[in-house]
Amino acid sequence: MPLLGGVRLKGLSEKSGMNIKELIAMIDPDIYQNLKQAVELGKWKNGTVLSKEQNALCMQAIIAYDIKHKPEHQRVGYVAKPGGSCATLDLRDDAEPRPVKLPGQ
Repeated sequence: MPLLGGVRLKGLSEKSGMNIKELIAMIDPDIYQNLKQAVELGKWKNGTVLSKEQNALCMQAIIAYDIKHKPEHQRVGYVAKPGGSCATLDLRDDAEPRPVKLPGQ
């Protein structure tokens, strides 16, 4: 029986035919928080280290849950668009803006 967020899900197996949409629908806010904490710490609440596969699956579940239940600006990984409230905050002494260059630009 697979483990998700420290909770064993009854009836979930490769043979059950359950798809990702059904799995995400089963995630409640407590399981969501357990998943986020597990990814942040790299281990479950009981101290068991997440495997690379578990980490990837947890991140996918977190992202999918966020898309379904949260507005865009509250989702994991959200980056504000230029011109938003963060763009007006200037903590530097010189007020001249400096563009950010990403690799490959």
